[in-house]
Amino acid sequence: MARRAAGGATLSAPAAAASPRPPRPPFRPRPGPRVPPLCPLFLLLLLGTAQAGALEIQRRFPSPTPTNNFALDGAAGTVYLAAVNRLYQLSGANLSLEAEAAVGPVADSPLCHAPQLPQASCEHPRRLTDNYNKILQLDPGQGLVVVCGSIYQGFCQLRRRGNISAVAVHFPPAVPPAEPVTVFPSMLNVAANHPNASTVGLVLPPGAGAGGSRLLVGATYTGYGSAFFPRNRSLEDHRFENTPEIAIRSLDARGDLAKLFTFDLNPSDDNILKIKQGAKEQHKLGFVRAFLHPPDPPPGAQSYAYLALNSEARAGDKESQARSLLARICLPHGAGGDAKKLTESYIQLGLQCAGGAGRGDLYSRLVSVFPERELLFAVFERPPGAPAARAAPAALCAFRFADVRAAIRGARTACFVEPVPDVVAVLDSVVQGTGPACESKRNIQLQPEQLDCGAAHLQHPLSVLQPLKATPVFRAPGLTAVAVASVNNYTVVFLGTVSGRLLKINLNESMQVVSRRVVTVAYGEPVHHIMQFDPADPGYLYLMTSHQMARVKVAACDVHSTCEDCVGAADAYCGWCTLETRCTLQQDCANSSRQHFWTSASEGTSRCPTMTVLPAEIDVHREYPGMILQLSGSLPGLSGMEMACDYGNKVRTVARVPGPAFSHQIAYCNLLPRDLFPPFPPTQDHVNVEMSVRVNGRNIVRTNFTIYDCSRIGQVYPHTACTSCLSTQWPCFWCTQQHACVSNQSRCEASPNLTTPQDCPQILPSPLAPVPTGGSQNILVPLANTSFFQGTALECSFGPEEIFEAMWVNESTVRCSQVVLHTTQKSQVFPLSLQLKGRPAQFLDSPDPMTVEVYNCAMGSPDCSQCLGREDLGHFCVWSDGCRLRGPLQPLPGSCPAPEIHVIEPLSGPLDGGTLLTIHGRNLGQRLRDVAHGVWIGGVACEPLADRYTVSEEIVCATGPAPGPFSDVVVVNASKEGRSKERFSYVLPLVHSLEPAMGPKAGGTRITIHGSHLDVGSELQVLVNDTELCTGLVRTAAIISCTAPSGAMAALVPVCVRFERQGCVRGNLTFRYMRNPVITAISPHRSLVSGGRTITVAGERFYMVQNVSMAVHHIGREPTLCKVLNSTLITCPSPGALSNASAPVDFFINGRVYADEAAVAEELLDPEEAQRGSRFRLDYLPDPQFSTAKREKWIKHHPGEPLTLVIHKEQDGLGLESHEYRVKIGQVACDIQIVSDRVIHCSVNESLGAAEGQLPITVQVGNFNQTIATLQLGGSETATVVSIVICSVLLLLSVVALFVFCTKSRRAERYWQKTLLQMEEMESQIREEIRKGFAELQTDMTDLTKELNRSQGIPFLEYKHFVTRTFFPKCSSLYEERYVLPSQTLNSQGGSPVQETHPLLGEWKIPESCRPNMEEGISLFSSLLNNKHFLIVFVHALEQQKDFAVRDRCSLASLLTVALHGKLEYYTSIMKELLVDLIDASAAKNPKLMLRRTESVVEKMLTNWMSICMYGCLRETVGEPFFLLLCAIKQQINKGSIDAITGKARYTLNEEWLLRENIEAKPRNLNVSFQGCGMDSLSVRAMDTDTLTQVKEKILEAFCKNVPYSQWPRAEDVDLEWFASSTQSYVLRDLDDTSVVEDGRKKLNTLAHYKIPEGASLAMSLTDKKDNTLGRVKDLDTEKYFHLVLPTDELAEPKKSHRQSHRKKVLPEIYLTRLLSTKGTLQKFLDDLFKAILSIREDKPPLAVKYFFDFLEEQAEKRGISDPDTLHIWKTNSLPLRFWVNILKNPQFVFDIEKTDHIDACLSVIAQAFIDACSISDLQLGKDSPTNKLLYAKEIPEYRKIVQRYYKQIHDMTPLSEQEMNAHLAEESRKYQNEFNTNVAMAEIYKYAKRYRPQIMAALEANPAARRTQLQHKFEQVVALMEDNIYECYSEA
Repeated sequence: MARRAAGGATLSAPAAAASPRPPRPPFRPRPGPRVPPLCPLFLLLLLGTAQAGALEIQRRFPSPTPTNNFALDGAAGTVYLAAVNRLYQLSGANLSLEAEAAVGPVADSPLCHAPQLPQASCEHPRRLTDNYNKILQLDPGQGLVVVCGSIYQGFCQLRRRGNISAVAVHFPPAVPPAEPVTVFPSMLNVAANHPNASTVGLVLPPGAGAGGSRLLVGATYTGYGSAFFPRNRSLEDHRFENTPEIAIRSLDARGDLAKLFTFDLNPSDDNILKIKQGAKEQHKLGFVRAFLHPPDPPPGAQSYAYLALNSEARAGDKESQARSLLARICLPHGAGGDAKKLTESYIQLGLQCAGGAGRGDLYSRLVSVFPERELLFAVFERPPGAPAARAAPAALCAFRFADVRAAIRGARTACFVEPVPDVVAVLDSVVQGTGPACESKRNIQLQPEQLDCGAAHLQHPLSVLQPLKATPVFRAPGLTAVAVASVNNYTVVFLGTVSGRLLKINLNESMQVVSRRVVTVAYGEPVHHIMQFDPADPGYLYLMTSHQMARVKVAACDVHSTCEDCVGAADAYCGWCTLETRCTLQQDCANSSRQHFWTSASEGTSRCPTMTVLPAEIDVHREYPGMILQLSGSLPGLSGMEMACDYGNKVRTVARVPGPAFSHQIAYCNLLPRDLFPPFPPTQDHVNVEMSVRVNGRNIVRTNFTIYDCSRIGQVYPHTACTSCLSTQWPCFWCTQQHACVSNQSRCEASPNLTTPQDCPQILPSPLAPVPTGGSQNILVPLANTSFFQGTALECSFGPEEIFEAMWVNESTVRCSQVVLHTTQKSQVFPLSLQLKGRPAQFLDSPDPMTVEVYNCAMGSPDCSQCLGREDLGHFCVWSDGCRLRGPLQPLPGSCPAPEIHVIEPLSGPLDGGTLLTIHGRNLGQRLRDVAHGVWIGGVACEPLADRYTVSEEIVCATGPAPGPFSDVVVVNASKEGRSKERFSYVLPLVHSLEPAMGPKAGGTRITIHGSHLDVGSELQVLVNDTELCTGLVRTAAIISCTAPSGAMAALVPVCVRFERQGCVRGNLTFRYMRNPVITAISPHRSLVSGGRTITVAGERFYMVQNVSMAVHHIGREPTLCKVLNSTLITCPSPGALSNASAPVDFFINGRVYADEAAVAEELLDPEEAQRGSRFRLDYLPDPQFSTAKREKWIKHHPGEPLTLVIHKEQDGLGLESHEYRVKIGQVACDIQIVSDRVIHCSVNESLGAAEGQLPITVQVGNFNQTIATLQLGGSETATVVSIVICSVLLLLSVVALFVFCTKSRRAERYWQKTLLQMEEMESQIREEIRKGFAELQTDMTDLTKELNRSQGIPFLEYKHFVTRTFFPKCSSLYEERYVLPSQTLNSQGGSPVQETHPLLGEWKIPESCRPNMEEGISLFSSLLNNKHFLIVFVHALEQQKDFAVRDRCSLASLLTVALHGKLEYYTSIMKELLVDLIDASAAKNPKLMLRRTESVVEKMLTNWMSICMYGCLRETVGEPFFLLLCAIKQQINKGSIDAITGKARYTLNEEWLLRENIEAKPRNLNVSFQGCGMDSLSVRAMDTDTLTQVKEKILEAFCKNVPYSQWPRAEDVDLEWFASSTQSYVLRDLDDTSVVEDGRKKLNTLAHYKIPEGASLAMSLTDKKDNTLGRVKDLDTEKYFHLVLPTDELAEPKKSHRQSHRKKVLPEIYLTRLLSTKGTLQKFLDDLFKAILSIREDKPPLAVKYFFDFLEEQAEKRGISDPDTLHIWKTNSLPLRFWVNILKNPQFVFDIEKTDHIDACLSVIAQAFIDACSISDLQLGKDSPTNKLLYAKEIPEYRKIVQRYYKQIHDMTPLSEQEMNAHLAEESRKYQNEFNTNVAMAEIYKYAKRYRPQIMAALEANPAARRTQLQHKFEQVVALMEDNIYECYSEA
């Protein structure tokens, strides 16, 4: 099979007969009575309705290439996934991508050794070969991931744990300082080198004396002689014979690397098992899995490595079968354990999974294994071609490890101690074996360790001849994988299937299936044979399909809402959490470890909490003190918990538990208050009330009790009041005198005590003869139990309106006198009851109602027979011109007229009879016996059917058999004879043929049967295969058509045509059932909502399809009919949809819903799943929208001229092809010529008739039609005629003028159309350029993003450098030049770290002699600054000085921010007070100007505060999109030519930096070597117009992209050398002797100047001699040098030159389209940046922004400022323009990157767009507006909406209290404490204090608060301490 290795070898000993001393009996999973093997299948069918909700796919990761292996790192929470050519590192929780690496394809050949083997040459061609992963294993001890693939003869790599993209140990390994180690083939040929050959690997712990891990490998042999080897008939082929099948290899990455991957671990060890070359054909191994058991052995215990494998069947040998094997190898244990050879301990034994049905029930091939505690679970499959392979091709068996151990010990005993034949054999097919036979070692005693692991002096390796046997626990088709967990006394087995489903079965202790669930993981993708539980959380299972990795939650318990459902589902993981009243996993339930808090499935539903209420029945008229509640089931002790009884509707009463619980608990509860009793239903005497016990706010158990009312029984049952009262379940009593039902007998007056319903006074029913309507009669009514009731006044009631007097005849009889009843019906029944006179609705009981029938002869008897026939009903009627009542003196009625026959049907029938003949007529007998033997057809009787006879009107009779064909009338004889006018014919029907002769076994084929007389008889059946009915019969005399049923299998079956359920008509008709049609794919997968798009359906066997339709679930409109094109293709118009969504699609083939055979085959797994799942889906998108080029609604056109239309199309994701569009003008089709993403061109060449005048222009796509405009047809003839009539004198002039006008008009219109086409083409070109540029840039940026992930990431500056650069921007460049050391020479590992030493970051440099006084002074000054009064006076005093410039104010604000950085909450309060003063000053003038500039200390303080508070957002949210935008700008600029001197470029956003020349630049890919930045060689892309300095910069960028820019060497520090040939090389420079001179200026050299070809080899090296003769290129004198553009090119009157004469002159403005191109290419990155800036993360809301905006709103409200524009401006000035614009313009504040002048110019345009987006004033743009405003004018409105939405989201956030904000600020202070030297900041602030000392003193004196606290004296103390030596100290410093 494709999902596993196709090959493998048998490692088996010679076959042997049954052993006389078999090993221990195999594991029997089901003790007790033997269960038939098919029981699991029946059990599955019984459990087929189980929900799929018990499994939940939590996360998926799709792989674009087929998956191979995966590994779990539980400690790190990481999943490693290996696919063809790719490695992925995923986060374990959500399977999100963390890192990836490409490992293929590579140039390789299976006939060549790996290129890492330098001594092996190969002349065979190497082709691009995919790399299939073979081993993916984790070595946590060394921090490695072992990755082996199929390329390079099974080459392995050691990659870094935690970063799969990094190689931890390069191969071949180098051992510094020596040369790289010598590589041998044994180090390379680790895994199988063929995609279909199996390989398993297992990392073993270090052996005795070994320093590192080891790798156990089992690999299918693929070398010379195997089916996988491409025979070349060369002697070299024998090089590939020596790879062992099993080996233990070195993984010691910290030890001797020369032995890495070799199996020579010690000189004495022999760690391979290799089959002899001559035996390989007979022994093919296919490996399934390698595992350790026990996985974590206790200290000193023996641990084993197991290999599960198959010995494959021999090709061509029908008797040969695959054998499943389990091999065991001993591992050394403990530090002193002896290391053994692999073959010494190697022993194998067979695993046999078989039922009891003989060899046909044997599952011989191992598919998957999973060790679980002491059991080994294994999935086996039946080999193809086995008899029952269709029914159950796979089975699950379980083996005991104890049985494995016993079998191995028994085998070694039988080999060496007590020889027993046919038990064990030595494997003689192994090269490393000791000999062919066992030898008895009678003189030695084998130790237990030797019995387990063998020894060097014992024969080895061994094979146990008798397999370990087990019977299947479970059978199902297509099983591929198994994983097992033991949970709560259950064994839970997870099984993967070949169709991508995961099946979960729960087994009880007897290994019987008690429940199952199934979920589809990836439809149609086989599940990989290894599945693993999450090591960190066993509640999740990881599995892999052919293209997906999935994380599955093992149980979704929350689908069960009740305890019974939860526990009854028998899901081992799920249980009922009692006090939380929900179904949960055990760990999700609080206190679940304590008894009775969590009820598991194993406890059964009987342990679910239940409650009994005493009393359970409540009399509504009685008072009850309370209710007793008996609680049982699994409930924790409720004593001491908060309890209540809950009656619903928030009605609760107090409940309490008196003491501790035992087997059950008793609680007491107050009854529901009487006024809250629910109302009684109108037809009930009771009402049920639901009551719950509420514990800790949750209703944990509920029950019902009943409230009853005996007095309601008489109202509910008025005609049986007494009987119902005494028979009710409530304790009620009947009061005879009061005629009432009561619950308290004492309320009855003296009357008989009735005890049973039979004692009640009641009517005894007696039959009464029918009476005619209107007749008067007396009716006697017999009574019972009325002796004490006699004399009571009664009335006879026959209904509400029919009341008659009742008279007592005696104590048991009452007479109803003179009863007269009327009816207008044929017959009517009146109920008779006795009512107590004067008491309406109170009656004597009548348990069996007594009735009177009243009839009316005049109604319902239209003929004589019907009239006289009523006598049988007791109706005395007579026929006399109608039916009338027979009088007492009238004679008996006579006979009726002869029968009349009106119609007979059918008119013919088969000779065999049995036809049901229906006769309609009049007077067809008064009763059945009149015609019982009176119906004849000629001489053949027709037998009437009693149940279908209608008096006088209809006879249905069954015809008898006829001797031959004939026809005759039908005769009915009922004392008189009647004949039919029509004749009935007996005929012989015949069938001739059937078509079609075949159809799918799913059924639905419409069959047509040809013959004669096929329309005869009353009933026809067509039977297929003798039993199944053909449905939907339609027949004529010549044909029968019907729909074939489904067939069980593909076969030829008979077809029987049967009339009247008699025998089959002869004809030998047959029909062949064929395999069903298969649908493999549909395309496209998208449709417009209107539908009608042609969907192509591909598949097989469509020749049997007669009709097919397509339907869409949920959102689809009517299904559509499809068309069969051929046997493999069907086309369907997509159905219309109700909305835009993705929905599953169903196909109905021949009227049957299509289900593929894979799903049907798995019907045993889950019938509902098979029927429910639809494999195909359609994505519905909105209808496309069209318009004319200028969106006009009217288009004028002159008849006779060609017409070209340009139609615009809005962007859609449908991907429509050109043939899917239809354009019509009226009824004339417009020929479509050009179709692009946005434009359609079509033309009409035929003449459009002018008669219509107006023609609609319609665009059609599928069912969607859109009329986009109207074509108005007009001619010039009318104007000519009018001109002649009006101005005949000027006829000639008019004609000429009109002709000229028309000609020019048409020419102008044609010119316009032509221009429009040109403009469309130009726009299309620009759009194409943008699309290509964006695609290229997106590819580059994707690579960049991956590079960022796998390297150190984005080069953020540290926080302290961000602060110094942001706070002191004017000084940052000065500081960099003064305090940053020059870049160091790079070594191979990278550069030196940045040594940026801003004064605030370094030591406070003062002489030691001055330090004590100055430190004391600074400390005192610091305490003054921490005094709010002093600091505010201090700031205001300085700001009032005229010579205190803006720069000083900004510097002071920044120094204060640094000095107070440790107390941000205090700093914030100072800033707020100063802001209040600023707002007061601004509000008096123009409040909208506040915060517009930074002219005061507080405004700079606000800038710094925002920088500190927004740093986290900048780094975590905005940093990545900002950095990607910067990279994208740089990449885009570098894609075109850049003038090295002027800096102008082909691609830019800034018009001033646009290169307005069409300079062709071609890319050059250069192979560059450079020993720097950790890389050796790279391919670098440059342009042929680049100067050599530009090339160096691009090379440096490629090599140093993972290094911060401050550590790069500069371009002038390196030399670039070109190796033109093996002997010639040139040093490339910008200027040398070969430089060209034009117009007196020297042109800088470029790649094109040196004629450097594509793929040239260059070397770059650091130079000791820096060439500074030219200085920086951009500073060169433009009068002497130029690069691409001469300065004269841009003058108004350019000089003519040879260079210019060949240049095509174009308006420079035409190149402005390049701005659009660049903008369009960068648009996505800019949008991402703006969205990041103006969005709010839920996990990290911008608390500082919310706090400050609320402060602004509060201040505005206090001052009565209600203008929303003013608040918007304040917010904009304080955050976007104060902080974000500063960051956008200065990325070097955030990142360690180079900001070039050109990038700065582009960022200025972006910043301007951001400023415009935050503005509220409308942009007044015109043709003279600058391009930096015009460029983004279209996007600004949308950006403004985002800004406004951001402000609104901030406004809607929950307000912050001062405490919350202070806590946040304190956390920010703590995060970056000790980053700055505050003493230096204090000293700098003090300089301002010293400078303005008198003014500060005066201000302090004038301030009352300062005077009170003597601040001026403290300030004087500071001055005194500082002034003694400050100047001396600073001069020394």
